[in-house]
Amino acid sequence: MADQTSTANPWPADAGTSDLISPGRKRLGWALMAVATLGLLATIVLEILYKGSPDTIGFETWRPVVYAYVLWGVAIGVGQVLTRGEDGQRALFLLPALLFTIAMVIFPTLFGFYIALTDWNLSSFSGRRFNGLDNFWQMLGDPYYRNALFNMVLYVLAVAVEYVIAFGLALLLNAQIRARKFFRVVFLMPLMLSPVAVSWMIGKSLMEYRFGPAATLARHLGWENPAFFSDPIIARISIMILDAWTFIPFMMIMLLAGLQAMSREVLEAARVDGANAWQTFWQVTFPLMLPVSVTAVVLRIIFKLKLADIIITVTSGGPGGATDSVSSFIYREYRDRSNVGYGTMLAMAYLVIIVVFVTWLLKFANRFVRNVN
Repeated sequence: MADQTSTANPWPADAGTSDLISPGRKRLGWALMAVATLGLLATIVLEILYKGSPDTIGFETWRPVVYAYVLWGVAIGVGQVLTRGEDGQRALFLLPALLFTIAMVIFPTLFGFYIALTDWNLSSFSGRRFNGLDNFWQMLGDPYYRNALFNMVLYVLAVAVEYVIAFGLALLLNAQIRARKFFRVVFLMPLMLSPVAVSWMIGKSLMEYRFGPAATLARHLGWENPAFFSDPIIARISIMILDAWTFIPFMMIMLLAGLQAMSREVLEAARVDGANAWQTFWQVTFPLMLPVSVTAVVLRIIFKLKLADIIITVTSGGPGGATDSVSSFIYREYRDRSNVGYGTMLAMAYLVIIVVFVTWLLKFANRFVRNVN
């Protein structure tokens, strides 16, 4: 019988592509990425150390850091291919998005934290100076910043009223009424306008306390001094109304889409079982619309946390900071006082508050929907 010999495969069948790469090639790839990373970090440190005087080391502009970052990205891509083979080549498709995120999100955030630890006023000739946590302690004792945070709580709570109005309008536009398409377009018009345009048309014109139509009507109704933005409480309510008029259509259109996507058989079954309009809404429509409602409210709260343009245009935070949101207060800290260091500390603190609050809000919303369902 002929002597049969078989050649064994030197590589296991389940071996990955990275197992086929020689150790020397892997070491070369890791060394290349390590050298590029150290070079980028050294360039950033030299840029930070530059103080603007002739006897200090460092770079005067950020251009060397940009060049080092581009070279670092190329080195990371080559290193991935050297150390991971085909898997590294597939990872190259994600590399541009990663580099863009680092350059446009992570680096500005880290640089913002650094600026927050400096005394940097653009109206001062001394330039940027590191002052540690001085801005943080000043922020904790700033009554205007605490007032802006309190106003944000009130503005966010106003979303509940906006949701009720938006749901009512969605139910109305979902009913079989005349000129339904016309009213849908009319109710969406405020969302099509810029908040700055709304501020000028309504806040600066319609609600102007001397010659505005709203003020004139209020005088005829018995209000002697219809100044909508002079009293702190009335000014806050006026800002809430302006912002609500602009963004209620946003929630309305989301809720209307959810109502139109509901199964008609479920509503007809409820009517056959003898449920009236209120029972049908509260026991059928509202529970089925809960996921859409939670999404609309969460998105509206996120937009509300950025409220600034209407306040800046109409009241500039007045009277006495009564209508300030955190964003408008930070804007005025930059614009009016040119205080970059302190303003950045306020912005970084607000960023942390937003991240914590929105994370909690999303977890609470998911748990609430699961418990109801």
